Amino acid sequence: MSKVEFALFSPQAGQSTKALFERAALCEKLGYHSMWLVDHFWTRGMPDLDHVEALTMMAGLAARTEKIRIGTLVLCNSFRNPALLAKSLTTIDHISNGRLEIGMGAGWMDEEYLAYGYEFPETPVRLKQLQEGLEILTAMLGPEKKPSFKGKYYSIAEASNNPKPVQKPRPPITVGGSGEKVMLKLVAKYADRWNCPAGYDSFERKFNVLKDHCTKVGRNLNEINISEQLLICIGNNDAEVEQKWQRAKGMRPFSITGIKGTPAQLVEQLKNRVKMGITTFTIFFSDGAPPATLELFAKEVAPAFTGDSAQIASESAKRSA
Repeated sequence: MSKVEFALFSPQAGQSTKALFERAALCEKLGYHSMWLVDHFWTRGMPDLDHVEALTMMAGLAARTEKIRIGTLVLCNSFRNPALLAKSLTTIDHISNGRLEIGMGAGWMDEEYLAYGYEFPETPVRLKQLQEGLEILTAMLGPEKKPSFKGKYYSIAEASNNPKPVQKPRPPITVGGSGEKVMLKLVAKYADRWNCPAGYDSFERKFNVLKDHCTKVGRNLNEINISEQLLICIGNNDAEVEQKWQRAKGMRPFSITGIKGTPAQLVEQLKNRVKMGITTFTIFFSDGAPPATLELFAKEVAPAFTGDSAQIASESAKRSA
């Protein structure tokens, strides 16, 4: 069964490279599974904040760390030719000695597309482009020596990608999104992990839709790791939690599906989510993840999840019975 893992969702907004290096080093020391950046050119509504580019920063983090896995929620398919992206990601996998996490999405922030000279096609087109991009990524990152693909938007012809990634058969691909007709179908067909974005209306319904898509494409749902992008508001006591929550409430859509509490309260809430089938949590801490918060969660919440997901869900069910 899957082990429950905790990852840090760490947007680059206002963060220097030095601060991101220090954050990754601390997360590695504390035992976080992975650290995930965002793929934007600036932070929406705050274009004057420093905001370093994701792929380059992933390479830097990979070189500065030894254990923690490095990813982005999610790389925008529109920004890079998928064949070049496969080459770049393979290089990062080698820099990290096999710690690369690949997150992919269709893109959504129209103003940055237009500002940087990218076309911003309608959603159905971006989804089709994502599908073709995933075809190329899975082919070039896998064991095939000279894959070819001819699509409407992208194509490759005997595209060698040597050396191959360190991770076999290829680095894991996370697809982030919850659109029921197309995005979850792409998850079923291509993803090793589904990351459910914050703000959903019913996780159970999304999960069941994914299950149906898996059946239709002949995929075993158990092959897909289920993760959630989750806002967490943590405090040492109830008063501290409530004080932090007053600010966190405005962080929509994250606050819609976020949770709050002391470490003991969060343990129970997270175990209920494990019962729903979630085994990876990409955490967006409501206070910006200062060292004290990262340490509090790692030392007083994470240790309650040392078993596999089935064991944790069973113990939680017995307590609530």
